[in-house]
Amino acid sequence: MVHCWCASYPNLTLCSWPEPALSPPTHYIATYRQCHLTPPNSSSLALNSSSSEPLWHCHLPNLKLLTDYIINVTAVHSGGSKIILSLSLFRCTVKPDPPVDVRVSPHNIRNLLVEWSPPPTWANLDIFPLKYQIMYQWENRGTPKFVSLGPFENTRVELRGLTPGKVYQFQVCAKELLGLGECSNWSSPVNITIPRRKP
Repeated sequence: MVHCWCASYPNLTLCSWPEPALSPPTHYIATYRQCHLTPPNSSSLALNSSSSEPLWHCHLPNLKLLTDYIINVTAVHSGGSKIILSLSLFRCTVKPDPPVDVRVSPHNIRNLLVEWSPPPTWANLDIFPLKYQIMYQWENRGTPKFVSLGPFENTRVELRGLTPGKVYQFQVCAKELLGLGECSNWSSPVNITIPRRKP
């Protein structure tokens, strides 16, 4: 039930878990050094999944890479009863949050300019730069097609030779420049139709 990832290497690891649907506890105890709990609210929706279920978050500072850690999350109910939700073994996996503000605009005939911003939670961009991948997809006679491009170190790329009149969907993911860990989840999709040439 507890999922952990390093969203801002090397200073911050996030662990999250869903609120039980039945009989929510009065509070949680998460044991690992110093741990700051953040209750679920509109800004703490699932950061690392497609679910819209509110998640509790535990912020763990200064974990070391390639080192095993154990986090114990205990739910405390009224009357003092305690239930261990999870006793999880994990490693600090570097996984940035997705890029934000993805923009796609026509650029000359059959070309598109794709731009984005780095994830705002990645705090040390100057010291630990990111690289990016672009995925775009479309339909050809009802069959889905997709292309993955990259990595790119810039936050803007011009794509050429796309088909006028076709609808394309674009997403971007981010990864630590030297390849530590995993690529982020894909950004929110952005759709655009390539303009047809004017007669």
